[in-house]
Amino acid sequence: MAKPPYSPPGSRREVRGSLAEALVSLAETPSDASLTDELLQRIVQLTADLVAPASYASVTRTCDDAPTTVAMSSEIALAVDLAQYADQTGPCLDTLDAGVPIAVPDIAATMAWPGFREAALNLGLRASLSIPLFAGAGVSVAALNLYGHDPDAMAPLIARVSTVYDPERTHARASDPPSSDPGTEELVSGLVEAFAVRAVIQQALGIIMHRRRSTAEEAYLILRVKAAETGRSLIEAATFTGHHEKPAT
Repeated sequence: MAKPPYSPPGSRREVRGSLAEALVSLAETPSDASLTDELLQRIVQLTADLVAPASYASVTRTCDDAPTTVAMSSEIALAVDLAQYADQTGPCLDTLDAGVPIAVPDIAATMAWPGFREAALNLGLRASLSIPLFAGAGVSVAALNLYGHDPDAMAPLIARVSTVYDPERTHARASDPPSSDPGTEELVSGLVEAFAVRAVIQQALGIIMHRRRSTAEEAYLILRVKAAETGRSLIEAATFTGHHEKPAT
């Protein structure tokens, strides 16, 4: 039986659901680990299966300096991704570059990405949402692309995900009305808890940077080595660092 993701005391709420667990597991996994691609494939399939407004899903990563679809639920999603790669522009590429969600609530009305618009409309798609996903280093490693046929159904999904990445809405999330789609709520829950995991790791990196006068990249390598030497996972090592290695004053 697979070991469930470690829960640092007080760092995040209990996560329920396979999609939420996969998103949290990704946030706890070193960015260059082989498990990352496996988790991305799982996230894509679960998103397509559970998030009702999304008809299709895919994941874009940079491989050998080029954007590549590393997981997809359908050839239709791949076709829309490829149109963006051919034009070297599109919402999935903007999300990958900027690390923020890019929503297209009405594909027919967008003028920014003509290749994307034509390919999507020809395949019957009317709205899309690209979501940045991060692993243990805390930076975006992929874009999760959601494509839908119904703009009205996609609108609550877009709104709920946007609040997760908007710092000004941090205190408003609890009062946001839930979506009528359980899959959307599980996706949002997983993203929120993934951010909580990232906060624990980033705090540990900050402590290491302060104590060792190191760069962020060096601190991440130190944390990874510490995890390997002690037999801990990355999040366990980060939690130990946060509790036992306070910054020098």
